[in-house]
This record gives sequence, C-alpha cells and structure tokens, in this order.
Amino acid sequence: MKKSLLFAVIALFSASIYAGGYRVSTQGQRALAMGHSGVAVVNSAELAFFNPAGLVYLENKLNVSAGVTGVISNVRWQNTQTGNFAETENNLSTPFYVYASYKVTDWFTVGLSAYTPYGSSVEYPTDWAGSHLINDIDLQAIYIQPLVSLKVSEYFSVGGGPIFVTGGVNFNRNINRTLTNEEGNRGNVEIDASNVTNMGWSASFMFNPTEQLRIGMNYRSEIILEAEDGDATFSNIPNSPLAPVENGTVAFDASLPLPAEFTVGLSYEFCDKWLFAFDYNRTMWGVYNSLDINFAPEGIPDSVNPRNYKNSSTYRFGIQYEALEDLTLRLGYYFDESPVRSGYFAPETPRNDSHGYTGGFSYQITPSIAVDASFVYLRFEEVQESYDYYQENGQNVSFGGTYKSNAFLPGLGVTVKL
Repeated sequence: MKKSLLFAVIALFSASIYAGGYRVSTQGQRALAMGHSGVAVVNSAELAFFNPAGLVYLENKLNVSAGVTGVISNVRWQNTQTGNFAETENNLSTPFYVYASYKVTDWFTVGLSAYTPYGSSVEYPTDWAGSHLINDIDLQAIYIQPLVSLKVSEYFSVGGGPIFVTGGVNFNRNINRTLTNEEGNRGNVEIDASNVTNMGWSASFMFNPTEQLRIGMNYRSEIILEAEDGDATFSNIPNSPLAPVENGTVAFDASLPLPAEFTVGLSYEFCDKWLFAFDYNRTMWGVYNSLDINFAPEGIPDSVNPRNYKNSSTYRFGIQYEALEDLTLRLGYYFDESPVRSGYFAPETPRNDSHGYTGGFSYQITPSIAVDASFVYLRFEEVQESYDYYQENGQNVSFGGTYKSNAFLPGLGVTVKL
C-alpha cells in the first residue's frame, strides 16, 4: 500500500499546484517572473537549478540566491448530474530554494543547491463524494545537490552533479464508498512515511556563439523513492467478517517515481536593455503507470490503480527589461501540457492543460544585494473527466465530474553577489 499511497500523496499535492503531474515549478524568483525560463539565462545563482554549466559565466566570485514562494491553490469539483460539489481547503504551501556558487578559477566553479520540486498540502472536505480516492495529503521532497561547472572553451561549458533526495508523506482516504462503523463513521486509512531517500544526477551544457545569444540544455535523471515499513493506520472499521481489515496500524511499502526531465532553450539580448528567453521542457511522465497499494500483512486486499500517464511538454517564454540602473522588470508566460489521459483523471491530480501568467522585478538595494519578487497566476483549463478504474467488489467504478482549478503564487527572494 505504501507504494501506491505514497505515490498518490505526491500526486495529489501537485493536483492543486501546477507543472504537470505533481511537479512544483518555483525554483527561482527571477526565472519564475519570466515564465520559469532560465536554462540559457546568466544572471544569478539560480543557474544551480536551471543550468549548472552556466555558473562559470557569473562575474562575481561568490553568488547566493534564496527565496520562498507561497502557493495558494484552489480545486473545485462538481457532478453536474447529481449536483454534488466539493472544494479543496487550506491549500497553502511554501516551496523554497537556496543556491550558492564559488568561482575557484576563471574556468572552474563549484556550487551547492537545495530546493523543493515536490511538496504541498491539500485537503478536501470530510466524507466528500470522492473520499474513497482521497481526503487530504501533506507531502514534501527536498533535493540537495553539489555541483561543478567547467568552461571547456571560450564559448562552451558543461556542468552537473549528483542529487540526494529526501522526502516524506502523510495521506488519508476512506476505505471505500460505503463502509462505516457502528456509530456511522466512515472507515478510514492514514498512510505515513518519512525519511525516504535516494540518489540521482543532472548534466548540462551552455553554448555562447555570440555575445548576445546563449543556448542551454539541462537533464535531470529519474529518481525512484522506495519507502519501506511505513505506517498504515486503519480506523472506524466495524467489527464484522465483511470488513476487509481491522482497526490498528500495519506496515506497508511503496515506491514513488520522480520522472526524468529534459530542458533546452535560448536567450537573446537586444537593444542593450532587453533580454528574451525561451525554454522547452519535456518530462518523462510515462514512468507513472499505476498507483499500486500493497500492504505488508497477508489478508489485506491490495489496491491496483492504473494511472497510465504520458510524457508531456511545457513551453516557457520570458522577457527582461533593465528599466533603471537599480530596477529590472520581467514578464512571462508558459503553457503546461497535462500528462493525464482521458478516463484516468483521478482527484489526487485533478489537473488539465494550464496557462501560467508571470511577472516580477529585481531591485538592487546595494551593489551586492538585490531583492527579487515574482507573481504568477496559474489557470487550468476547465475539464469534465472521470477516473474509470477504481475497484470495488471486483468491478470498475467510475468517479467523475467537472474540475475547475487555479493558483496564485507570490514569491520573494534575495540575490547576493560578492
């Protein structure tokens, strides 16, 4: 069970966020203000995430970027035939990032990054119509990565490094659509797993054919989080031979794939004060085939939940303008394709194709310190869809309706150059 539940948890958290599946795209205020484009933009230590190969081109010896983004999201579901309605509650999360680089020589730079590409808190009303699939989730995954950036020639550099991931999740749902105890309380299971770890890697390059044009590429490997001996706590289970489980806590195992992603893009400076950036991102969501729940004790029914995700693309556009000596303005837009196929639209990831409208600025307080701000409005296209593979008594039971989702993301950060 841990396998599917941990995955479901992560999946759900992203549902009310953005960035395909359960990916959270808030890895830098400057890039986020430009549609989250940054694979070919050299302006801060945010390159530690977007393209480590570019760190060697930063002018200062020491560069630090840090920030946090408030994700205020909303998901509304309605069955237009029955009139049933539900809306997520308390959907506020604060993903963060910290990046640092140090120029050892003119051709060699080292760095370190820590960020949260997966993690959120989502809560549906108690015993809502889809509570047999999800009630609430609290998820966090933290990436920590040492980096190197090497200038191979005047025009070309490479970079990357190993990734250490640690995460945890708490997930809650009802046992099925009808099971209650003698007091009428719904049968429930809560999954809890913490300190789940694994390793991955990233590799990148940057090519600068002219002073105005940069071309970049970054690849981040797939990482599988294997959770073992987590706690699955069952409650409100009636004392009946018809009940599939008993009250109490049992162990479970689970695995969560964090998919590989490939990003390529360019930036072009023009008219002295303007810069245009474009990124194309491809995320290998095809690795998410099924959300399978396997309990450790024998006798507890396994849960097999097909997901059948597809690989998806994100298109990111941004522009930057140096309005004043101390003030830089940014605008952007991105279109994010949903990896969810028709008929597999589960409420833990109720997201369709989305449009992100972004803006922000940097203000140079001193020659060494700047404040960075970004603002994002994320609108998901309204969709009427269903999940057709929930198993009950050996039969597939469909759950569907109309989903409307949006999110507002204000972010604040600081950039230090010494």
